[in-house]
Amino acid sequence: MMKRIIYLMTVVTFIGILSCSRNANPAAHVPVAPEYSDETMWHNVLNDEGEGVDVFYVVSTWEFDWYAADSIVSHHADVYNQGHRENMDREIRKIAAYMADGNNFYSPYYRHITLETWATLDEDIINKRFHDVAFADIKNAFDHFSTNFNQGRPFILAGFSQGGKAVVELIKILPEKMRERMIAAYVLGYKVTPEDVKQAPWLVAAKDSTDTGVVICYNSVSDVKHIKPVISAPCAMGINPVNWRTDATPATLNDTITVTLSPEHNVLVLDGFDGSYLTNILDFLNVGDYHSIEPWVYSECLHKNIKQRIEAYKKSSLGPAGKVTIY
Repeated sequence: MMKRIIYLMTVVTFIGILSCSRNANPAAHVPVAPEYSDETMWHNVLNDEGEGVDVFYVVSTWEFDWYAADSIVSHHADVYNQGHRENMDREIRKIAAYMADGNNFYSPYYRHITLETWATLDEDIINKRFHDVAFADIKNAFDHFSTNFNQGRPFILAGFSQGGKAVVELIKILPEKMRERMIAAYVLGYKVTPEDVKQAPWLVAAKDSTDTGVVICYNSVSDVKHIKPVISAPCAMGINPVNWRTDATPATLNDTITVTLSPEHNVLVLDGFDGSYLTNILDFLNVGDYHSIEPWVYSECLHKNIKQRIEAYKKSSLGPAGKVTIY
């Protein structure tokens, strides 16, 4: 009898502990989803005067974990929070300054996962929070872009960091006819893994400055020992955005920085760059790596290259009337 009482007390105690544990860790707050028919959910810049294309840009990570009114933590940005949209705008405006030159530029606000999510270094957690919420928004935004903005025009995909991850995932699900209109995809500061390529063989690495339908992918570090796996490894492709080579031929940027691709690791190793001004983010980013510089330090190279690839696409797509073929 005594053994039975002890057993029952143990079970009750375990259930009580489990219940307290669950109450101590309530489900995270998930902000309301954006409605992309609402123009306030977009940052658009329309600069095409007849010779340009469309650019669909996905912004990176700006928010830390935060608490909703009910004091429950959120691991996602809130697109209806003006401060969160303003943070995203800080990046989008600077990107549009060179990507929207002569093009129509479209960038959706979305419920991106927070910096603390990335700092878990747990790809299962990262991928679940990303796919359940952030990428669900990007898919909806891209559907709206395709139907209401793009309408069969050639386009470029681009994204930085988390935005680069979104670009990789978008390409995986692009229908073949739509892939034929993709001039190029710029994955800045993120990886394209061997598994990604296995799942979607049309994730083709750029080999020079003018090939089209390809992925431009790079990550910058001071030394390969500072590669961050959840951001840049393993990576199946890489290219030097200064000389557009995929071997270890070094290139000089801004007269003082030597940029060399490591073909073994598919990362850029920078010599002569002082990254001491970069903010250490949760002892995870900008610690030996140069993650925060990816869209900026190479911006002149990217600006020029976008025009090169658009021109190459047009030449390869000229129909009998001398106009770009729209599929």
